[in-house]
Amino acid sequence: MTTAASDEPEPKMSRLLKLAQKFNCFYLNGLRKGECRPFVVDGHQVGLVSQNVIEQLLKYPEVFHIRAPEHGKQNIVELNPAFRDYNTRSQQVDRILREFREQGLFVALKGWRDECYDVKSSTGSLLKMDRSATCLFGVRNYGVEINGYVRHPTKGLCIWLQQRSDTKQTWPGKWDNMVSGGLAVGYGVHETAVKEAAEEASIPDHLLKNLVSAGCVSFFFESERGIFPNTEFVYDLELPEDFVPDNSDGEVQNFQLLPVHECLERVFKPDFKTTSCPVVLDFLIRHGIITPENEINFTQVIELLHVPLQSLYTYRTPTAACDSPTAPAILQRDLTSNTNTSSIGNGKL
Repeated sequence: MTTAASDEPEPKMSRLLKLAQKFNCFYLNGLRKGECRPFVVDGHQVGLVSQNVIEQLLKYPEVFHIRAPEHGKQNIVELNPAFRDYNTRSQQVDRILREFREQGLFVALKGWRDECYDVKSSTGSLLKMDRSATCLFGVRNYGVEINGYVRHPTKGLCIWLQQRSDTKQTWPGKWDNMVSGGLAVGYGVHETAVKEAAEEASIPDHLLKNLVSAGCVSFFFESERGIFPNTEFVYDLELPEDFVPDNSDGEVQNFQLLPVHECLERVFKPDFKTTSCPVVLDFLIRHGIITPENEINFTQVIELLHVPLQSLYTYRTPTAACDSPTAPAILQRDLTSNTNTSSIGNGKL
C-alpha cells in the first residue's frame, strides 16, 4: 500500500531562522563535509584547517606535519610534537604567520593587531597566536559582549548600539553591540568586560557595579577571512536614561539608542555585524521580545544560538586520549581500533 505525497506546503522559514543560519553557515553545511582537516597540538584537536591554508603550511614541514593518523583515513595537520612547551610552539607559529603576513597570503592577516589569543585544550593552554590568525586554523574564539539597555519612560525598553570605526581592521563601519572585545591572553572574562566597557564606551565604575552575567552564545561562522567557532560571554548592563556612551580608544565612531523593535529590524540590515547578531537575539529572547508566540521557528533559532562547539573538536591521538582525564571511554576505545566516531574525523556532522 502506498501513501500519497502530502499536498501541504513546506513550512515557511522566518527571517530570524535565515539569520541564525547565516551566522552558523559553517556548522550547517556539515563542516564542509570533511574538506577541512583537524589541527592537532600535543595530541589534542584544537581547530580545523582548510585546504587553501594547508597548501601554505606544506612549505614548512619542520613546523607543521600533514599526515595520516595511526588509525583512520583522514589526514590531520599536526604542530610538530617535538615542540614540547608553550613558548616554543608560540614562537614557531608566530614566525610563520609573520611570513604569511609579509607575503600578503591571507586577507585575515590584514587585521594583525599584536593581540594574542590562547590556544587551549582540556589540559590547558598550548600556545598563543595573533588574534587575526586564529580563523586560519579554526581555533575557538572567546569574547565578551555587553548589552547596554535603558528602560526609557516613553520609548520603553531600548538598546545601545555602537558603530564601529571605518578604520577598524574587521567589520569597519558596521553596527555592533554597545561593548564587545576578544578574550586576550592574560585577561579573565569579567576583567575583559570591565576593560572594554571603559575603552569603548567610557562607562564609569559606579555604573559597572550593575553588570550582570547573562550566560553565553555560541556559533560557527565562515567568511572569506576564515573559520570562526565563537563563544561570546554575555553581560547585561542597565543604564540610566541620561547616560550617553563615549568612545575613548578610537574604535567606535557613533552610538545610537534604539527601541527594541527597531533594534530587531537593524540586525537584518547588511550594515550590522553578522557575528554580533546572536547576542542581540539572545537579549531579545531573554527579555520576552522574541517569543514562541510571535516566532514560528523559535526552537530552531534558540538552538542555533547555542551550537555545541565543545563536542565538535574530538580528535585525539591515542596517547592524548588515554592520558586525558576528561576523554570519554568510548573515544579511547575508538582511537585504539579502526573505528573513528569523531564527527570531524570522519567528515560527518
